[in-house]
Amino acid sequence: MIKYSVIVAVYNRVDEVQELLQSAEKLEFDRKNFELLFVDDGSKDGFQQFIEKYKSESGLNIRAIYQENKGPGEARNNGMLNALGDYFIYVDSDCMFPPHWLKEIDKEVVKNNFDAFGGPDTFHPSFSPLLKAINYSMTSLIGTGGTRGSKKSVGKFYPRSFNMGVHRRIFEHIGGMNKLRHGQDMDFSQRIYDAGYKVGLIPDAFVYHKRRTSLAKFYRQIFNWGVARINLAQKHPSMLKPVHLLPAMVVLGIIALALFTLLVPSTAKILWSLTGIGYTLVVIWAFFEAFMKYKSLAAALLSPITLNIQVFAYGFGLIKALWQTKILGKEEARGFVKGYYGKKK
Repeated sequence: MIKYSVIVAVYNRVDEVQELLQSAEKLEFDRKNFELLFVDDGSKDGFQQFIEKYKSESGLNIRAIYQENKGPGEARNNGMLNALGDYFIYVDSDCMFPPHWLKEIDKEVVKNNFDAFGGPDTFHPSFSPLLKAINYSMTSLIGTGGTRGSKKSVGKFYPRSFNMGVHRRIFEHIGGMNKLRHGQDMDFSQRIYDAGYKVGLIPDAFVYHKRRTSLAKFYRQIFNWGVARINLAQKHPSMLKPVHLLPAMVVLGIIALALFTLLVPSTAKILWSLTGIGYTLVVIWAFFEAFMKYKSLAAALLSPITLNIQVFAYGFGLIKALWQTKILGKEEARGFVKGYYGKKK
């Protein structure tokens, strides 16, 4: 049996898979000790033809299995059922590997005897200014509190499916991921913690993560994550903390201030001034922090924009989910479905 099965769920992302494979060819790890297992979730873009014709330059052990479209959670579960490794590592199709990625994972797993683990996601120097700005929003302390794999974090570390590994025995013990369209990896991580397994962060085992390639797609993604937070709280109340409510509080606060302006315009001017000062400070902070990180004026100018989109999209998604579950009594809230990936060209 090999040690690692790198499981990649794929749905109409053949272009991303090509970039992922280019980076995988450079992995500094014995080819006999890992496999790349692609699970095609009903793609219509020629993925099957591409992967079956692909010839690895470095001797990569590549397999692919196919299923009807059932979503990423079901695809990863199918991958685990068919994987050959002792450990299952999930990676998103829009990721690329640095050469040391798997070597760093193996070193830390052996050293710390992790049952489950995860690493951060970051940007590649070749990324566009927009992708770097989205990376800033998603990974900075001011954006997500460092919860996606930073050594400095405001909350508990939950391995996520863009860069997450578990031992085979975990799957055999607690089962796989649930059917949530968004958040199934967070639910899986919580169940792993609840079962008493040892979970660790491997900071140097990062992946380059492209994420969404337009502001509209980014908005839809974050909106659905706001929805997912409430769905997760329905299953695990401890996963909803005050920090998760902050974006919704910002949205509701601005709406309340706008209504207050109609009633008491003189007092509202002072409140608007204070709000404006605080907002300006956040924008300036984001601009300079992004500029220092990326050395790109374009990325620095875009970072406050993506940060605003992230806050408001998450806030609106969370509010919609609370309305659906607490007021309308729905068991599971729903976000964008048809328009999730943006309009077709």
